[in-house]
Amino acid sequence: MNNLNPTIDLERQLGQQIYTALQGPVVEEVLRKTKISSNDAYWRSSMEGHCLKVQPELLPDLYSLCQDVKQKLHFEEPVDFYITGDSTVNAFSLAAEDEGQPHIVNINSGLFDLMTRDELQFVIGHELGHLINRDTALSRLIQFVFPPNANAPVSLQYKIRLHEQLAELVADRYGFLATGNLSVCVTAFFKMASGLDLQKMNVSIDALLSDNNRRLDYFLKDKGVSRASHPVNPIRVQALNLFANASSDEELHQGMDELIAILLKVGNTDLDEHLARFIASAGIIVASADSEVKEAEFNQILDSLASLQIFPRRYLEEVAAGDISDTFNQAVGGILNINPGMRDSLLRYMIHIVMSDKRIANEEIGLLYSFGNSIGFSEMEVAQYIAESIQKSYVPSLESIV
Repeated sequence: MNNLNPTIDLERQLGQQIYTALQGPVVEEVLRKTKISSNDAYWRSSMEGHCLKVQPELLPDLYSLCQDVKQKLHFEEPVDFYITGDSTVNAFSLAAEDEGQPHIVNINSGLFDLMTRDELQFVIGHELGHLINRDTALSRLIQFVFPPNANAPVSLQYKIRLHEQLAELVADRYGFLATGNLSVCVTAFFKMASGLDLQKMNVSIDALLSDNNRRLDYFLKDKGVSRASHPVNPIRVQALNLFANASSDEELHQGMDELIAILLKVGNTDLDEHLARFIASAGIIVASADSEVKEAEFNQILDSLASLQIFPRRYLEEVAAGDISDTFNQAVGGILNINPGMRDSLLRYMIHIVMSDKRIANEEIGLLYSFGNSIGFSEMEVAQYIAESIQKSYVPSLESIV
């Protein structure tokens, strides 16, 4: 049995950060007192009314399998298992809202047409892993605070997505612990991805792993991004391979860093990287022009970076610790080399930072003229851009008028 820790530090840190940002303790207490959330009653009624409950007298073999997986994972909380008549190759778990109530694990009937008993162990272990890891409870809080059609801030959206992806990798580890067989996990992945019975198709495990390595190489070479709630299969398979074969937590962490770097990517072009570096370095340069970086300026830089970096504050700190002027010059050159038409966008961003603290300093205006001239604008053209921005968005600070 693998003795490595199945948790992922970044997943836990992100989960706590999201929980804190959404005022988790307060919101959950309010929900308990008001009984606003009725997800548990809805899903339990749906399961009891439309699905087949796995019970010892009805489905003894499957019941025994489910209980065996629970025992292997040392999960003692009550769980109700259900089978839904659905050809979709899928399963899900739902954490109980009230302490002591059974959680729910649902397995679509389509899985039974493809999966062996061992592969079903992996699927059940994966779903129980979500419950053990408590990420389904966090998902419920997120869905309450941001119901359908409600938009979370971009930076929070990226963190939620990354947390979901890392939680899947953690759940995969529990699925592996339920089976103890990497080959079983790999064939289960590919069956869920393709809907094919691999034995009938005469596909070998070696061929699957070889194909996975080729596709993983595409993502490792900065050509692909993983933007769904679940990581792409090449990442999931390799992450489990690392977990199954690493001899220590340190070795596992080193291997995982490379895979997690793929999940951290928001953009996937050279232009995206140049833009992130420009936003950070230009923001620092402009905000520092009057010798005092205001909170409003700092927040505006972070807000602009949030569309390109999952951890904008960390990224900004990394840029600030280096040669800011060199980063700035390289970023401007890189952007204009790829897309010369972005000259005005670069100038407008710098003007926007100047305006963000509701104070326009002579040093900042001088910097704007200098930068504008360096990318081909005349002094009159720069002045026109500044005047347009003042007219559209400048609002004096309260400090200057009270």
